[in-house]
Amino acid sequence: MKRALWLATFLLASALLADDGALQIANIGDLTLDSGESIRDCRIGYRTYGQLAPDRSNALVLTTWFAGTSAGLAAWTGPGRLFDSSRYFVIAIDALGDGVSSSPSNSSSQPAARFPRFTIRDMVRSQYTLLTRELKLDHVYAVAGLSMGGMQSLQWAVAYPDYMSRVISIVGTPKQTSYDLMLWKSELSVLESMGGTPDGASRAMNAVADIQGMGLWTPAYIAEHTKPDSVDAAIQTHRDALRKIDPYDYASQLRAMIAQDIYRDFGGSPETAAKAIRAKLFIAVSLQDHMVQPAPARELARLTKAESMTMTSDCGHLATGCERETLEREVKRFLAAK
Repeated sequence: MKRALWLATFLLASALLADDGALQIANIGDLTLDSGESIRDCRIGYRTYGQLAPDRSNALVLTTWFAGTSAGLAAWTGPGRLFDSSRYFVIAIDALGDGVSSSPSNSSSQPAARFPRFTIRDMVRSQYTLLTRELKLDHVYAVAGLSMGGMQSLQWAVAYPDYMSRVISIVGTPKQTSYDLMLWKSELSVLESMGGTPDGASRAMNAVADIQGMGLWTPAYIAEHTKPDSVDAAIQTHRDALRKIDPYDYASQLRAMIAQDIYRDFGGSPETAAKAIRAKLFIAVSLQDHMVQPAPARELARLTKAESMTMTSDCGHLATGCERETLEREVKRFLAAK
């Protein structure tokens, strides 16, 4: 018994003291999904930054955006950055379907189209299992995320309302609007219609990149910052970036976002869901976001009396970069407030 206890303590300490930013993989066993199916031998990738306080009170969970990985969050994480690792023990967790955690592209027993469909809530369930079972954290200070990461953060707020003290959602949404669904379903339709043809996956991802490129920024931003004779080069750059992503992975996360609705377990009532949220909320939206419409998040902020921030530049969904200085100041203030 003493040896088993010592080994468990050693393994936990090793995980928590790993080099800043080093990728770690935890096997959390079979993960039962909302659909009733299971991801067999589910593996979750994560990276840690900073040090866990002796009283374990400074853990900050960071969730990944759509088609992104924990490696991509490094630019937002570190001493003095948005997620300040000099103050918080930041745990960046790879979402299901991102090619690092269990995904259609890396599953040996359930590859490609055989990979079971999962939801945003399943992503959060896998993260909760990692944090409680592998990292032995019975509470964290905050859960935060950008874009699809913000969707996961809001799912955290209703799925595990007592597990964290604060929740930060940046350009996320509690539920997709019809416009959002039109965008996501258009991309998914392209993937599903071309995937089975010769060279179909590559052509499908090119088309998806073109659709997504128009959604990331506003028309005004594109017109001002991309000269007409540079459009082809801009399109190709975006295609090259998305072609690195496995189309089955991309489609799996698309389906999860399409199904996103944190009100489902509350009879579809935003008011009832809002009453169930106990963590303090910070919600940031982009007023001119053409990828994640801001209205549902603003409504949730009103219902929960959350602290909020509205970015107003013409950068669209990527206003997080254009207004990064203000965003960092407001998030840090929210995290530090009593």
